[in-house]
Amino acid sequence: MPLDHSRALVVLPAWNEEESLGGVLAEIAETLPGMGVLVVSDGSVDRTSAVARAAGVPVLELPINLGVGGAMRAGYKYAERHGYSVMIQLDADGQHDPRDVPSLLAEMDRERADVVIGARFAGIGSYSVRGPRRWAMKLLSGTLSRIAGTTLTDTTSGFKACGRRAISLYARNYPAEYLGDTVEALVTASRAGMVVRQVGVQMRPRSGGTPSQSPAQAALFLGRAVLALALALTRPRDVLTEEAHR
Repeated sequence: MPLDHSRALVVLPAWNEEESLGGVLAEIAETLPGMGVLVVSDGSVDRTSAVARAAGVPVLELPINLGVGGAMRAGYKYAERHGYSVMIQLDADGQHDPRDVPSLLAEMDRERADVVIGARFAGIGSYSVRGPRRWAMKLLSGTLSRIAGTTLTDTTSGFKACGRRAISLYARNYPAEYLGDTVEALVTASRAGMVVRQVGVQMRPRSGGTPSQSPAQAALFLGRAVLALALALTRPRDVLTEEAHR
């Protein structure tokens, strides 16, 4: 049975994104009419929450900065409690194009997938990385492709759609550590028996604000990525309840 996209929720984790958020929300309203939208202000100290409310979008305000993983766990809990059947994670900085969301949902329908990643390295666009980040991403992609039983080329993408079973799983167990919201979350879903797929998307430049990673931090990416993967593989499997399977 096709997904009920009228019960889809777009969640934007946002940390001090007042410069870009207004434009992103306007674009979502134009390209994804009828979908629910939620902003999770992750300890922001600027006008992020005010910008969202001015656009008529509800806001979850976290009192401190928990990182993307903590913000997204709050988003999954919200989606579960409000009965959404699909949840889409979209960056608040404008790098993810809302026009790609229908492609993720079509793949979810076609493959009966629980998680669909918007992949930057899948033959669309010219986005590229070099050095340690490139090595780490290749290692992660190769390992996680074997775990998930499918080809995954962008396992650190923050652009993804999740169905009801994944929402239920992530509402109670969404990793909050560095890279946990991407790498470990995919391991968790795969080891719980969920179907993970990807579609190619094109990454855009930030529409405002500053990147959260400096060049020095990016140099540590390789070691952290390997550590995140090792940690994910040592955690016990999450067994889905019968209710979550339905």
